[in-house]
Order: sequence, then structure tokens, then C-alpha cells
Amino acid sequence: MTGETFLDSVSSIEFYVGSARQWAFFHEKAMGFTPVAYAGPETGVRDRVSYLMRQGTVNLILTSFLDPSSEIAQHVKTHGDGVHDISIKVPDIEKAIREIEKRGLIKPSKIKETKGNSGKLRGSTVRTYGETVHTLVDYSEYDSDIPPGYELVLERDKPVETGLNKVDHVVGNVEDNRMDPWVDFYVKGMGFNQFMTFDDKDISTTYSALRSKVVEYNNRSIVFPINEPALGLKKSQIQEYIDYYKSPGVQHIAISTENIVKTVSELKERGIEFLETPPSYYENLTERVGKIDEDVEALKKHSILVDRDDKGYMLQIFTKPIGDRPTFFYEVIQRKGGTSFGKGNFKALFEAIEKEQAKRGNL
Repeated sequence: MTGETFLDSVSSIEFYVGSARQWAFFHEKAMGFTPVAYAGPETGVRDRVSYLMRQGTVNLILTSFLDPSSEIAQHVKTHGDGVHDISIKVPDIEKAIREIEKRGLIKPSKIKETKGNSGKLRGSTVRTYGETVHTLVDYSEYDSDIPPGYELVLERDKPVETGLNKVDHVVGNVEDNRMDPWVDFYVKGMGFNQFMTFDDKDISTTYSALRSKVVEYNNRSIVFPINEPALGLKKSQIQEYIDYYKSPGVQHIAISTENIVKTVSELKERGIEFLETPPSYYENLTERVGKIDEDVEALKKHSILVDRDDKGYMLQIFTKPIGDRPTFFYEVIQRKGGTSFGKGNFKALFEAIEKEQAKRGNL
């Protein structure tokens, strides 16, 4: 990336869901997030209910509608529960907009100022694939990490956290032949770098395939892989997502941990379901990936995958879909130097996903 940076990091990720209260309960009890703040009629917000959930530096906003004719209600009706806004923190909103506009590809919305007891929060919206948006948010004149319109949740026993601590990357699924235009959107329009490319030879099984390119900003402060389906004997998992989501959208959020075995064990005890890996994957694992610190039997027990690149290695695992539709899911990831996205695991991962597709009659 050339020139001075004008974006900082992922600030929060907002979901539009059918029941914000139930999603908040799930993320607290099953995933260890703390309910930090609430917005709704009781706080002067008339059209929606939102819960701000936090664990480590991960901020999730879970929003539902009060008016069935609202944009939020229509979003949920069309897509099911899913991500609407990947908010990006910016040091200077005017500078960010100038830098984006001078590239000539994107027109951010006018700056919206929201006042609260802690000052003035300023934001501008950039529309991306499907109905997904990025709100560029400037906290420089706002002295709190609780947005205006929210009130702190009354103190109670804090949930036991599960070790999830940081957004590693956010993955978008787009239609066939739309990956490159969206990569250009980020690279040419917002100043990202293209970081990695995977074609259908890298990411395929006997039945299905996909292509993926990864864009990143400011030394991986923000990382967005973009997937598109590729031609295979049967339906790609990306196409299944688009069919159920009814448009492009966020497929999954990868959240990092410092101890993946402990985190996954805790999540499983709370009822989170993960994709299973065949035992054969762990035969000769260390011969394939080299020496690792973790006990292979523990990884096998929890179906955790391992991959190595020239910088080190990484461990990863994927949940089953979180909602009713086979769309959004989470990834839990631990990096031990590795900067890859599990290229060596693609075949095992896709076969696990295809098993779930087959159960739904969609392979």
C-alpha cells in the first residue's frame, strides 16, 4: 500500500437478526461475550433494539426491529440472520473520505454526526457487496467506547470468557465472476493490498470448488477474503450460501485465540457445534506440517486443523451455521507465526462442509 494510512481497524460488526435478545443470550451463554450496552425504546431509540457484546477487542452489535416494515425487518426476511455492517474505525473521517473519493471508484455517504453525553461521533457509510456496508466511524471527538443511544447494561456476574480475543478476518461470498470487481473495489477504491490468491485447483474436492482472493490493509490490521463459486460436478458451498442468503454477504468471521484447544473445549461444553474432521487427517500430521507445540491427540479429539507456511503455523476450526439457514458461521483461529488461511486444510474442510450439504440435500 502506498501513501499514508487513513483506516485503522475493524471497530464493530453489526448483525441484523430476528431477535436481538436471543442472539445476545446465545453469544453470552454459549460464546462467552459480555453484554456491555443496550439501545432501545428505554434509551430513546424508537425503531430498533440493539445489544453491544464484547470479548477481548471483538465488538458485536446485535440488532433487531420493532417495526415490521422497517429496513431491518426486510433484511431479516430476505437474508435471515446475518451481518449488515462491518464498521471500520478511522482516525480522521474527512481525510478518509477525501482519500477514498480521490480514487474515483467509491462515493461514501455524507458524514452523519451523532451527539451523546460523551461528545460527538461521526460516521460515513460505504456500500459493498450485497446489502453489506462499512460504516467509517471517527471517535476523535467522542470520549467513550459506548455509542450514543446506548446505556450500560446493569452490572451482574460477568460470563466466563472463552478466550476469543480479536477479529482475525471477515470473509465475503459473492457471485460467480464477481470476485475480481470486489477485489478492485477494496484495492483501487479503498487502498487495500491484494494479499493472497487461491484458485479452484487450490480449493476443490471431487464435487465442488471455489476461488478466493484476500485483501488486507495496513499490515493485516484489516483482512477481507472474498470468495466466489467455481464450476464443479455439484453445487459449491459458496453457491449454497448465496442461494439461501439471497445475495452476496458475509460468510464467516474468524476470531483469534491464544489457546485454541482450551477455547474449543469450552465452546463445545457450552453447546457450540463444529465441523468434524476425519481421523485420517491426523495420521502423519507432524510429517506434513512439521513440529508443533500442541498434542496431536487433543487436536484430533476436537477436530482442529493445522497448516504451516514460511512464517510459522496456524490452527483453525469452523462452527456449523449459527442460524437456521446454512449461511453464517464462525471460525476460531490461533496463529503461531503463520499468516496463511489454511490452504493445506482446504480439502479436509470442504469435505466436512459437503457432508453437511449432503444432509440438507444441497450437494
